[in-house]
Amino acid sequence: MQVGLIGLGKMGAFMAERLLQDNHRVVAFDLNQSAVKTIEEKGASGVSSIEELIESLATPRIVWLMVPIGDPVQKTIDMLKSHLSKDDIIVDGGNSYYKDSGRRAGELKTYDIHFLDVGTSGGVWGLKEGYCLMVGGDKEIFNHCEPLFKSLAPPNGYRYIGPNGAGHFLKMIHNGIEYGLMQAYAEGFGIMKESDYEIDLPAVADLWGHGSVVRSWLLELLANALQEDPKLENLEDYVEDSGMGRWTVAEAIEKNVPAPILTHSLIARIRSRQPESFSAKIIAALRNQFGGHSVRKK
Repeated sequence: MQVGLIGLGKMGAFMAERLLQDNHRVVAFDLNQSAVKTIEEKGASGVSSIEELIESLATPRIVWLMVPIGDPVQKTIDMLKSHLSKDDIIVDGGNSYYKDSGRRAGELKTYDIHFLDVGTSGGVWGLKEGYCLMVGGDKEIFNHCEPLFKSLAPPNGYRYIGPNGAGHFLKMIHNGIEYGLMQAYAEGFGIMKESDYEIDLPAVADLWGHGSVVRSWLLELLANALQEDPKLENLEDYVEDSGMGRWTVAEAIEKNVPAPILTHSLIARIRSRQPESFSAKIIAALRNQFGGHSVRKK
């Protein structure tokens, strides 16, 4: 098949390469023209504008977006819808909010343009391992694009989820769960680090990857990280979030579903970004006021 790919960042470039390896024709665009030149060397047709990308594709076109969430996605779609033709297809493979994806699908329908929201998991390992793809949209359009999904995913690694919004909804929940899993590993390994035993943390991470009930790909990645830097001395204890954990917690509140672990994992990330906690100072001051408990002064 042929596909236009917009966005050659950490995942987009590897996705383009995986598609090329399966003999698809890829027309690629990125604001960073050096990224375009790099993927051209691997066999893609590089272009210098979205208009040129559209002109380079035969109808019905498939244009796959791998751009940052929010305004970049909306601005790209706004530009595309004024140039695409009836029955062309836009695929958003980024981490867009599922309600935005549902709205965008409705707007594009008035232009007779189809839309698929594809939750994509796999990160920078996707080129080697393949990407897990969660697809929302019309089933007929999913079927049309299925050869691309087969090339990008490992065996049994893609699935049609439901109507527009469903793919990005599933990816949102996926990332919320991911927050909780990472927080559980972080707390467990933090306790081991402070124990009275001299525990080899890289060895434990590797050990638990063999037959343990807590084994996972995340644990394999933790073993890799600890092998490279056993005490993680080269890292600051600052953890960013992409926004999907926040959306998951908001969804839980909206639907009255208790989700304490996912919520706590998000709050822990927010706490990691504070150079010092004013809230903790409030608690220390109150304990001193009512009980005369000791405090540490600067």
